[in-house]
Amino acid sequence: MVKYDYEFKKMVVQAYQNGEGGYVTLARRFGIPADSTVTRWVKTAERFGFSALQRRKKRQTYSSQFKQDIIHYYMTSGVSYLDVALNYGLPSGDLLRMWHQKFLREGMEGLSPKRKGQPSMKKQKKPNTPKKPLTREKELERENELLRAELAFLKKLRALGMPIPDRLKNETHESSTNSEKSSD
Repeated sequence: MVKYDYEFKKMVVQAYQNGEGGYVTLARRFGIPADSTVTRWVKTAERFGFSALQRRKKRQTYSSQFKQDIIHYYMTSGVSYLDVALNYGLPSGDLLRMWHQKFLREGMEGLSPKRKGQPSMKKQKKPNTPKKPLTREKELERENELLRAELAFLKKLRALGMPIPDRLKNETHESSTNSEKSSD
């Protein structure tokens, strides 16, 4: 994406205001790939003055409630992204379009701020507590839990009509299948 300086933008907008051409003509004349860029500059300058054409020094952050309000206004008003953005003082309609698409894909969760950067690489040290060997009764309870979970998993696969992995097919499971059918 090409970044244009303030003086260039001002020159293009003044050319439009002087009647030297429309959006498409000026875009071609000044070598701007999209006439929508010229449209945005002209509307921004008309609404907020030439100073609004200057690049912002600091990145602006917006609350999820603010984003939701703007998206609601856009969806109910039938106005273009650019006009809504100008109405609320956003730098471009593209920002609103991006919020709207996130909202449609992810709902309100898509509008909430996300943590930036990678998670910390520090490993949490676990206290060194020696593991006590399980009693026979505890071992059997643990095995029983695992078998129940496996059986529930197999039932879900059958209910969904999905194939059962070969590693889970053996004689002990088949006998549990027969007992399932008789209990249903």
